[in-house]
Amino acid sequence: MIFEEFKHLAMISMEEICHEIFMENQASIKIKKEAVAVKNLANIFNTALNLSNEKGFQSMSLRDLSRTSGLSMGALYSYFTSKEELLEMIQNQGRRLTRKVLTRQIDVNAEPDEMLRTAIRTHLYLTEIMQKWFYFSYMETKNLDKAQQEKSIESELETEQVFIDILDAGIRKRLFHVENPILTASVIKSMLQDWYVKRWKYARRQITVDEYAEFVIGFIESAVTDKSN
Repeated sequence: MIFEEFKHLAMISMEEICHEIFMENQASIKIKKEAVAVKNLANIFNTALNLSNEKGFQSMSLRDLSRTSGLSMGALYSYFTSKEELLEMIQNQGRRLTRKVLTRQIDVNAEPDEMLRTAIRTHLYLTEIMQKWFYFSYMETKNLDKAQQEKSIESELETEQVFIDILDAGIRKRLFHVENPILTASVIKSMLQDWYVKRWKYARRQITVDEYAEFVIGFIESAVTDKSN
């Protein structure tokens, strides 16, 4: 799969996540028309991420969000009661989407080497589509309260665990030769993070996400493949 083919699948998942958030928060969300609520939630999230990437979430005011999204202050308060609640909703949205897309794309019955390629490619494609959310999450973690910081840490460790499990499966099948799967997964995660944290660097060099995915896959495969087989 290439990036252009992946985008359609991820967009469907984003709609599903907004729908899930609406369904789970029906008691507090004052807008009862589902289609309207889901559309406005997507607008709120996207606008908040754009503003946060420009000036930082702490510097963004709800009036900024209202003006830029085109929704009145009253309309915003129909979905959340404070910036803190909005922050939690945005974080939860991104975590769920990451988990959902990775779970859907990785075939647990495939061979570990194929699972590894799929996991790397899927994560990179997802961060390309949701670059602003991933950058937001990376940069804003320090400003979260303790409970949200713990959730952010758990989310990162959960992603690393996906790679640890794949590496362990490859070791058992003698496809991979890895001394320390935990550290190896951490290095993979760091390479994936570099794509969205330093996106400007790759844009300046005109490197596409498909090119970066192929490079990372080749680099990791050469490092973990047992060449004695």
